[in-house]
Amino acid sequence: MNWLSLITGFFYIVLGVVIIIYKFFFVTLDPTIAYVLGVIMMAYGVFRIFRAIAKIKASRDEE
Repeated sequence: MNWLSLITGFFYIVLGVVIIIYKFFFVTLDPTIAYVLGVIMMAYGVFRIFRAIAKIKASRDEE
């Protein structure tokens, strides 16, 4: 399950980059909103990756 969270984090980062570049997320976005939404998506992706890494390390320490 932790590996899935890690992969999901990478997808959030990619989605954030795509939103910033194409300024589209189901509807065409204003450039400012696209930038803010893209940054939020990328930050959440980084958060998920760090949390997944911490859980993977913790599970290895328990073994």
